[in-house]
Amino acid sequence: MIIDSHCHAGKGDGLTGPWDTAAPLENYLRWAAEAGIHRTVLFAAFHSDYLVANREVARIVTRHPDRFFGFAFIHPQRDAGRVAMMVSEAVGKYGFRGIKLHRHDGRITREVCEVAAAYRLPVLYDVMGDVAQVELLATEYPRVNFIIPHLGSFADDWRAQVALTDHLVRHPNVYTDTSGVRRFDILEQAVRRAGAKKFLFGSDGPWLHPGVELAKVRALRLPPEQEQQVTSGNLLRLIRQVRVPEVAVRTRAAPRAPAVASALDARDPWEGEAFIP
Repeated sequence: MIIDSHCHAGKGDGLTGPWDTAAPLENYLRWAAEAGIHRTVLFAAFHSDYLVANREVARIVTRHPDRFFGFAFIHPQRDAGRVAMMVSEAVGKYGFRGIKLHRHDGRITREVCEVAAAYRLPVLYDVMGDVAQVELLATEYPRVNFIIPHLGSFADDWRAQVALTDHLVRHPNVYTDTSGVRRFDILEQAVRRAGAKKFLFGSDGPWLHPGVELAKVRALRLPPEQEQQVTSGNLLRLIRQVRVPEVAVRTRAAPRAPAVASALDARDPWEGEAFIP
């Protein structure tokens, strides 16, 4: 099984660029099917109200629970004071399995980390090259698993990517994904130093081609069991730890998504089908 751990979906409400305008899935799903990708983690495009954006993603995820996992996008400043409510809805009502933040919106906060710890959710946090903060996160919240995408920098900052590799080696709760990493030698070196257990395959779809991004993982020529860790095993291990507190269970207005463990045996139900979210 191959799982893409990094893909946006839905409408943004800005017009700055594709990232806050729209993340349509039609082409992505065709590309993913051609590449043999079975499941995908979805989260919103940039938005001024992530409660609204997360609900749009939830409509896609809950309609197709055997194809998608959901992560709740949080704005660390605008959503201050309501993070617990947003995550309770996302996890308890929609079966979401993680939290997504971006340094472009603001620095991650203790509020977000404490909610993540309470639910045992992995946190996918794009630090935009500011990898020094990873040291604080890893040591202050050792029970929270942090996924720092793009090996620390989508902007091709090789210094940040080399620095993040050190965090991957030293901190058991720090992970990364392969999306958008252009310098293959640095990716190869990072996997060699930190081990395949610290890497998740991701594409940053729908704007990057998932087949192209997956080809980088295959070009690493890892042993089959290590490649399986990168393409699905590490993600499944992280999201299996999610806990739904009793208060969320009591207030849930919709059934939970199917158990994550079933993903190991799931077949791709999308083969040969068109999808319009």
